[in-house]
Amino acid sequence: MKTKFFNSEIRISTLLSIALIFFLASCQDFLEEQPSTLIDSDYIYTTEEGLKSGVVSLYKINRDRYNNGTEDFMGTVLMSSRSDLAFSRTGYTGLMGRYQRGVSPVDQGANFVSGIFWKHYYNLANKATAIINAAEVVEGVNENAKNQIIAEAKFFRAEAYFYLYRMFNNIYISTETVTVENAFDVVNDRSSKEEIFTLLNNDLSFSIDHLGWTDAAGRVTKGTAKHLKAKVAMWEGNWEEAKYQAVSLIEEGPHSLMPTTADVFSGDRNHAEALFVIQSKDDLLGGGENTMMNANYVTQYFHIAGIEANVEQGGRGFSRVLPNLYLLNLLAEDPNDTRDDNTYFRLKYYYTSGPNVGQEITIYQPITDLDNPSKTYQKYYQNLHPSCIKFAQEDDNPDSYLNRSNIMVYRLAETYLIAAEAIMRSSGDPLPYINAVRTRAKAAPLTSVDEQAILDERARELAFEGQRWFTLKRMGQSVIDRQITSYAGDGEYFPVNLGEKDPRENWRPHYINFPIAQIDLDLLGPNYPQNTGY
Repeated sequence: MKTKFFNSEIRISTLLSIALIFFLASCQDFLEEQPSTLIDSDYIYTTEEGLKSGVVSLYKINRDRYNNGTEDFMGTVLMSSRSDLAFSRTGYTGLMGRYQRGVSPVDQGANFVSGIFWKHYYNLANKATAIINAAEVVEGVNENAKNQIIAEAKFFRAEAYFYLYRMFNNIYISTETVTVENAFDVVNDRSSKEEIFTLLNNDLSFSIDHLGWTDAAGRVTKGTAKHLKAKVAMWEGNWEEAKYQAVSLIEEGPHSLMPTTADVFSGDRNHAEALFVIQSKDDLLGGGENTMMNANYVTQYFHIAGIEANVEQGGRGFSRVLPNLYLLNLLAEDPNDTRDDNTYFRLKYYYTSGPNVGQEITIYQPITDLDNPSKTYQKYYQNLHPSCIKFAQEDDNPDSYLNRSNIMVYRLAETYLIAAEAIMRSSGDPLPYINAVRTRAKAAPLTSVDEQAILDERARELAFEGQRWFTLKRMGQSVIDRQITSYAGDGEYFPVNLGEKDPRENWRPHYINFPIAQIDLDLLGPNYPQNTGY
């Protein structure tokens, strides 16, 4: 029975769902609709246009993780709340960020993680595999078109398995298309690390070889694949490969850092620094679902009399996941650093109506009144705490928590920091790469680089973009233990989180891997290994 459910949820739907989904994809630049009478599995897997439509469906599936249906449990939000850089104030995201949920295979947090990550990425990987295998044997298709189809599908398969590995560790991989004959086969054991990384590297090497440097907005390119291959190499400890991929992307590709930090998250994000951007557009069939990405990161300043929600100050927010004092202090180390000057983060809010228009709001004093947290701390953290505004977009509706905005997944600034770390750990001079990022932010250049300098600069530049947890985990158990127990939450300044325990107290070393939800484990073989500690 469990095998039947497993395959009906994740595997056997592959053929039908590709046929149903592909025409809903967002980017009109690369979507050509076909009459519904032509849309069947034979069309998808045996024709050039069908295979291209199948690839479009992969973009749509990939984007689904950010839609309104997953609300505040969306992937990037969850991965930002579980780090050393965030104060998780409230909501289920807060409970998970404080290691009170999502720490048992049977709690509701594990079930949320199951849908957002485990099922999502296996669904994406399975569909990519079906397209790859069909394209490799299809006849009558132009060779260049075939290679483009396979290259895009292999990128998504590699990204899916890489994400699963970094989250769950004990995963299985497959390069076999699901068919009627094998749909009920049981997965009995995890794949080895060697098997996983062999597939990742082979897929990404093919993508690099067959993708161009440029394509329509929202499509993966050679640069996207090289960036991901550099990240994979970092996880293997293959510093020379990571250095090669990162430096070649920086020096050979058409990408460049945006001139100022204010430019990075402006407009539609489809600019020179962007390596992969999730595309969404208002008032367009297939333009994507509304998300609440931004709302989770922005405080509720508009609850204060005399200030209305407005996009300039971040839009309308829930005040759920906020930059903590550790991150804010890192940004404040250099007074010239522009990343906390209303570009990546907003520190101050201003009245928009009444007698105090234009004046800074200073009504709460969060640190001094230690005996009155319900009237001081709670209001400060809910209404006036600094916010991450990376996901606010100029055309957002300031009166709604729901907005349809592009989301930047990978960008060149991270490539520079990968290059700096890989060079630091192998050979060469890392300073030009880390200082390129600092100079853009008007921060003083460094004169030396070590692991902590890399960690600190990644915090300043990439915080709340869904990368921090993976960086800490990649650097090892001692690093993630130290960073979480020393800095997560707001510690002594907010020790009880409105009656809840601090994440520093709740942290346990085995949380470095998420638990495989029992609902997923039950659908695998009887001896499939759960992660250690659960």
